[in-house]
Amino acid sequence: MRTVPSRPDSSAPVPPKAKGQAKQLSVKQERDARRAEKVQAMLAQQKRQQRNRRIGWISGLAAGVVAVGLIIGFVVSSATPKVDPASISIGELKTFPGLTANHVTGTVDYEMTPPAGGDHNAVWLNCGVYDQPVPNENAVHALEHGAVWVTYDPAQVDEAGVQTLRDELPSTYVVLSPFENLGAPVVASAWGNQVFLEGVDDARLTDFVQKFWRSNDAPEPGAACTGGLNAAGKVA
Repeated sequence: MRTVPSRPDSSAPVPPKAKGQAKQLSVKQERDARRAEKVQAMLAQQKRQQRNRRIGWISGLAAGVVAVGLIIGFVVSSATPKVDPASISIGELKTFPGLTANHVTGTVDYEMTPPAGGDHNAVWLNCGVYDQPVPNENAVHALEHGAVWVTYDPAQVDEAGVQTLRDELPSTYVVLSPFENLGAPVVASAWGNQVFLEGVDDARLTDFVQKFWRSNDAPEPGAACTGGLNAAGKVA
């Protein structure tokens, strides 16, 4: 009879892994652990930096708010209160109530010189500085929009005087122009109001501008003072 070789017993115990294999697994685990510690330390450092930046940003913002508050408080406390135009009194002020404001063609015979209101051309004069006389009918239309028209007699006001007027007047809603045979060195006109001044340094000019510049008493206050007619001699 032929003998059959015996098969290995599957239930026999499996020999343990070699000691070198166990040691290699332990080293890998230690390396992973160290890497994890470094990652955690780096994340913690990043969080601290972010927190410090937030604290610095908030502190800077708070300091800025405080500084702005101090500046505003100083300006408000030291600012001069705005003068009520109705409370300003101007000596020898002439008033012309009940003026009509129709659009007409051609020239208009005004009741005052220079004109301080009344019927006028449909196109307003652009506000600015002119070194030549401007059309009355267009200038009156600018007065209707709340502008102040300052005229000067070129025979009585020299170039330095004109510059004084320019420095004194606002940069918008003002017409400054020469006017022949004016009857005074300087005349300031607004819609329905006018004052004859003794010279370029007459303090009433400042009062007149404060009282009537862009006044709501004009028929069309706040309407445009640009986009109309640029008369000859406009220099600014």
